[in-house]
Amino acid sequence: MNDIKRNKVQAFQDKVFNWWKDNKRDLPWRKTTNPYYILISEIMLQQTQVNRTIEKYNEFIERFSTLEILAEAKTADVLRYWSGLGFNRRALWLHDAAKQIMEKGFFPKTPEELLKLKGIGPYTSRSILIFAFNENLATIDTNIRRILIAENFAEDKAQEKELFKIATKLLPIGRSRDWHNALMDYGSQELTATRTGIKPASKQSKYKSSKRFYRGIIVKYFTRKEKADAIEIAKNCEIPLEQLDEILQSLQKDGLIKEEDNNYSLP
Repeated sequence: MNDIKRNKVQAFQDKVFNWWKDNKRDLPWRKTTNPYYILISEIMLQQTQVNRTIEKYNEFIERFSTLEILAEAKTADVLRYWSGLGFNRRALWLHDAAKQIMEKGFFPKTPEELLKLKGIGPYTSRSILIFAFNENLATIDTNIRRILIAENFAEDKAQEKELFKIATKLLPIGRSRDWHNALMDYGSQELTATRTGIKPASKQSKYKSSKRFYRGIIVKYFTRKEKADAIEIAKNCEIPLEQLDEILQSLQKDGLIKEEDNNYSLP
């Protein structure tokens, strides 16, 4: 798509920004440029819907108001405040990232530096810099990919590398933060998957009664219960006995629970 005409780019930018004037969402992480708070919001939003994230985000930054406080917090405490968001490993990644940043002594300001932190991928590394520092970078998520396809800038089969190139050409220099907020809103409210018929590049597996489903139930159980043995866990969390050992082992492997004297608890 090296031949995108300048007037087409300008028309698209105007279209999105004009729509956004009347349709922008009021979200708490948009009221700050604190890179630590942006880091929290971006990791929370990786696999959780916006509406479910708002309350947890507010609670989390109230409890862990600085990088130092989070870095020094107990893992069990971090998991308790994360509980309900799902994909609990993200809480551990965020906790580890806070420790890494404190060890560095400064907040990373390049995608390459951010990629070295736990739980940070290509999208998140760029998003943090966009929303915290208004860096002239483009990034791609499911919404933005769908917009590029629906607006005929990209084909459905386009790979991530090509999508990044296209998104970079469409970026209004100096307005990266506003532009990506506008795109997020435009994709989630106007050019939705239902309206466009454009499916995500990857399909999420079934959640109900899955291993991931039961893992989440067990972690949530331990935010209320100090410790329990396997029989108590199976009974109170309604875990199929034939799956229990594998699930408990996977939780231990990921550092989400620990076992001592045949009793399990948060780390």
